[in-house]
Amino acid sequence: MSDYPHMLAPLDLGFTTLKNRVLMGSMHTGLEETQDWNRVAEFYATRARGDVGLMVTGGIGPNPEGCVAHGAAMMASQKDVDNHSVITSRVHEAGGKICMQILHAGRYAFSPECVAPSPIKSPISMFAPKELDEDGIEKQISDIVNCAHLARQAGYDGVEIMGSEGYFINQFLVTHTNKREDRWGGSYENRMRLPIEIVRRVREKVGDDFILIYRLSMIDLVPNGSTHDEVVQLAREIEKAGATIINTGIGWHEARIPTIATSVPRAAFAWVTKKLMGKVGIPLITSNRINTPAVAEEVLADGCADMVSLARPMLADADFVAKAMVGKADQIAPCIACNQACLDHTFGGKLSSCLVNPRACAETELKIEPTANPKTIAIVGAGPAGLSTAITAAERGHKVTVFDRASEIGGQLNLAKQVAGKEEFWGFVDWYRTMIDVHDVDVRLNTEATADDLDGFDEVIIATGVIPRDPKIPGQDTGNTFSYIDILNGTAKAGDRVAVIGAGGIGFDVSEFLVHEGESPTLNLPEWMEEWGVADPAEHRSGLAPEGPQPDAPARQVTLLQRKATKLGKGLGKTTGWIHRAALAMKDVNMIGGVNYEKIDKEGLHVSFGEARENPTLIEADTIVLCAGQLSDRSLADTLEAKGKTCHVIGGADVAAELDAKRAIDQGTRLAASL
Repeated sequence: MSDYPHMLAPLDLGFTTLKNRVLMGSMHTGLEETQDWNRVAEFYATRARGDVGLMVTGGIGPNPEGCVAHGAAMMASQKDVDNHSVITSRVHEAGGKICMQILHAGRYAFSPECVAPSPIKSPISMFAPKELDEDGIEKQISDIVNCAHLARQAGYDGVEIMGSEGYFINQFLVTHTNKREDRWGGSYENRMRLPIEIVRRVREKVGDDFILIYRLSMIDLVPNGSTHDEVVQLAREIEKAGATIINTGIGWHEARIPTIATSVPRAAFAWVTKKLMGKVGIPLITSNRINTPAVAEEVLADGCADMVSLARPMLADADFVAKAMVGKADQIAPCIACNQACLDHTFGGKLSSCLVNPRACAETELKIEPTANPKTIAIVGAGPAGLSTAITAAERGHKVTVFDRASEIGGQLNLAKQVAGKEEFWGFVDWYRTMIDVHDVDVRLNTEATADDLDGFDEVIIATGVIPRDPKIPGQDTGNTFSYIDILNGTAKAGDRVAVIGAGGIGFDVSEFLVHEGESPTLNLPEWMEEWGVADPAEHRSGLAPEGPQPDAPARQVTLLQRKATKLGKGLGKTTGWIHRAALAMKDVNMIGGVNYEKIDKEGLHVSFGEARENPTLIEADTIVLCAGQLSDRSLADTLEAKGKTCHVIGGADVAAELDAKRAIDQGTRLAASL
């Protein structure tokens, strides 16, 4: 019997049956915009071969004004049909089913041509939308219907109509963005007219034997959003209009509550979907932070939904379902919800990938194939760079030996996993441990490899990482000053008042670590909801608690400082930086920029400001933590090069730019693929 009977059960939709209850949710990868349709097709076909029940593409615009940005993918002409037919044919050959998401961005479109129900600019866009008149609304509906019709011609098994996350349809639904006084505004019956009309007319156009998913915002998390009663009312009307399935949307993009970042508890919003279960007669899909078969199974067994949506986990491992089916769930590469290579890339105008799996969206470019010339390979360093290289090289058939001076694998991932909100890193290290065993990698811990130890290997790879940079502040040897490593690994314990020197990613992580004690809110959903001000939308409109965020008091008084006069945290992730800044602000962390570190004494940290070193100030502190950057640990590489021994240097040993696991893993994987 399967370990995941609910997740792997088929879902009968009447005219077609899905092989299991797993949906690969829509993601904006940027692939369609490359116009390399073979590459796009291979991305989806790879997931189809991994036995996912149904896939949904990234958002495809129905017309230029509805596209997320100028030049974004559209389905509006016969040429688009021909291009997308390459995708659907490949997916069907692989035994999969795929729907195309129709996404009209409304006021979220990054374009001066954007349109909306009312001319209210979004806080996350520089463009004010044009208010649509009656003819304009009719044009948008007709273009969406035409888009669905063309998707059917292109061979798609269905469409998903994007009605959530604050996009065009969602903008009509709530008074937050709809100030109209005609038949498209005012009462809720008027405001929900647009989605009902779209679904009804799409169903009429595409016929009965075509999957029609409606993505419904079940908790808006913005002021003046929908109530639960309104969600139920809309869902019932959408069912009557002809939807096959209703998918769950959580929060608007402009909401100031995290919904998918790693600090959000697993399956944090499944309860929202569960509130709608039994109130409609068509299947419901739940979503957000469902990243293991065990979590998916629990959600379904609990009656929260009929199906689960996993998006980023399908970037991390295309074989998620296939591995679960054969009892190899521990070999599923974990999505750690970091956003670094997926959403951060998307919003930075780059192709998406995955920190854990650099092959994501590069299936035709980065190929991992068996070697015809097996080699003996020595890798020094068991951090993410070294481990990714080792697993990939061993998978190809090389004989790999890994040396590390530490007593466990993982490198600085073992520091990151100590931080509240980064618990996913525990599973990441566990996965590396599993894959090392699967691929029979020889790991020698507690071993300081020397140049002589590396003689006799065909290839030597140095992945020794970084060492903390010493800022050489006068008085730092007073006894109250420690490296971030000492604090995070528990060698040193901080006092009640702490000054953190350096406000990069490590400085923010250390501050987060210091203000929390006891169970992390990420592991306690009610506590997390209280911390961020999330409420039941049946009790409070839009799911916003009227009293706002109510975090626990900070465990310590923390001051975070940096030399630069710019905003602290400016260099953090595009889609997660605001979360880190908000989390520390809620814990009353004092953030100070533009400082000079003058000296440390028993009273604390003495600083001044500006080039003129003005306004000398004492930051009273019992403990000072140094997070002042890193230097590459190249000593072994330099010794080898001095001996005339060729070696490859990767990861932090190559470039000490913060702790960049994304670059390190990508570099290691590509090196191993080329050996």
